[in-house]
Amino acid sequence: MSVSRDDFSIAFRSALLQRGGAQKFSILSLIILAIFIFFLDVYGFAIIKTTRSIINDVIFRITYIASSPSRLMPNLGKGIAGHLNLKEENEKLREVIENYKSLDLNLEYLTNENKNLRKVLNAENIINAKDIVLAKVLVDRNSPFLKSIIINKGTQSGIKKGMPVTQNNYLVGRIVDTNYLSSRVLLLTDLNSRIPVSLDADSSQAILTGSGTKNPKLEYLPEEYEFKEDINVFASGKERIFIPGTPIGKTTLNLGKYANEVKLFVDPNQLSFVTVILTRKNKEQF
Repeated sequence: MSVSRDDFSIAFRSALLQRGGAQKFSILSLIILAIFIFFLDVYGFAIIKTTRSIINDVIFRITYIASSPSRLMPNLGKGIAGHLNLKEENEKLREVIENYKSLDLNLEYLTNENKNLRKVLNAENIINAKDIVLAKVLVDRNSPFLKSIIINKGTQSGIKKGMPVTQNNYLVGRIVDTNYLSSRVLLLTDLNSRIPVSLDADSSQAILTGSGTKNPKLEYLPEEYEFKEDINVFASGKERIFIPGTPIGKTTLNLGKYANEVKLFVDPNQLSFVTVILTRKNKEQF
């Protein structure tokens, strides 16, 4: 053991001898400085306390800054998750708002439809409610010359061919085809429509003929008949299909292609609800 210790001492001394003079001086200086600071700290000099406080503050600040990522990452993750959740909630709220808007539009449509139904029911002056069927227009078969509509009532409701169809007590056409749950109405403006009518104070007779345009025309008027404007035209009832005296429209002067035209009281292009008159005087006639 003594031999190994001697060897270690010899090696340490030789290492010190091998270092330069400057290195020996620096080591010795540091040792002396450390001893000096130690005694200053022991005897409580103010400069040491101030220096230590400054060093501690610097170390604490550096430690706080270095630990910031570890403290911010959890909050950042929560913030991102909260943002994603907020976006998802906004999407759900937007869907709910759109649904409410759709419900409001449906309510507005139903309200308007109810008002139209009330108008139709109040306008129709029928003695017995069992003699009428209120129907909704499903399809408007509108072409340049053929004018007809499909309604949502058929033979189940007692509707048969030839029955007159009105709106607000004004004649708009007649039933020409029936199904169990639907029917087709030939409008007064259709090319195939022919209706006996009466007009003016003398109850002059004529045939109201559909022309495929908005206004049908009067044919087979009395000879030398003086056609005037704003003369009321009524169904004569001679064909025993339409109720006599059902108002149709007023005469209008037209200098165009067709003369002797009648402006209908009901616009056939604006039909939403119609009334089918179940009462007829005779069997189906065409």
